[in-house]
Amino acid sequence: MSLMHLNPAGLHSNPAFSQGVLITGGQLLVIGGQQGTDSQGELVSDDLGGQTKQALRNVLTVLAEVHADARNVARLGIYLAAGADADSGYASAFEVWGANPTAITVLQVPSFARPGVLVEIEALAVVPGSAT
Repeated sequence: MSLMHLNPAGLHSNPAFSQGVLITGGQLLVIGGQQGTDSQGELVSDDLGGQTKQALRNVLTVLAEVHADARNVARLGIYLAAGADADSGYASAFEVWGANPTAITVLQVPSFARPGVLVEIEALAVVPGSAT
């Protein structure tokens, strides 16, 4: 299994993300939207930074279930509540996610199904061989 991070010369380059990720070998893991909730389903914080950290920890927990980590992630989809200050989310994300640039899409949405939710993060990852 391998991920090749693509940052073509004709496109903007940023150490926080890749413009594309080529996946070869392995199995595809789809991680549904993770919110800033604990193991009891309760929101851990009322601010974007705290919720972002927990949502990413939840993504990492799913990855760990199949012996994978952030390096196996090809794409993150990040959905923020409308009007949220994305910079505070980015700063918090780096604390948990580290220097693992991947292809990302960040969107602001009008609201989430659950009141108080400020961020939801989904992921696509490739895990080597038979993960189960």
